[in-house]
Amino acid sequence: MELSSVPDIAEALGVPVTRVHQLLRDGHLVAVRDENVRRIPTDFVQDGVIVKHLPAVITQLRDAHYADHEIVDWLFRADDSLPGTPIEALRANRGSEVKRRAQVAGY
Repeated sequence: MELSSVPDIAEALGVPVTRVHQLLRDGHLVAVRDENVRRIPTDFVQDGVIVKHLPAVITQLRDAHYADHEIVDWLFRADDSLPGTPIEALRANRGSEVKRRAQVAGY
């Protein structure tokens, strides 16, 4: 998993850094601490936009009381039933499958 700084994600999205901070506050993105700096997985951005269905999956996992680092772990953990990882499935536009798994992840 490759992590990027907030300014790098802002550049990839073509938005100001303040907008990325707002996306983090609103739950459209999540970050993890790396050497005490917030970093965002690079795979969360595809073709200049946030990966489709990612904000919905983040919301579902937060509703299941997942912490941000646990959400990132879940998204990058291999799932034989997909196959691959949930983030790979989201990037391949298979959001429905991932959202179903996220819905039951907290139960």
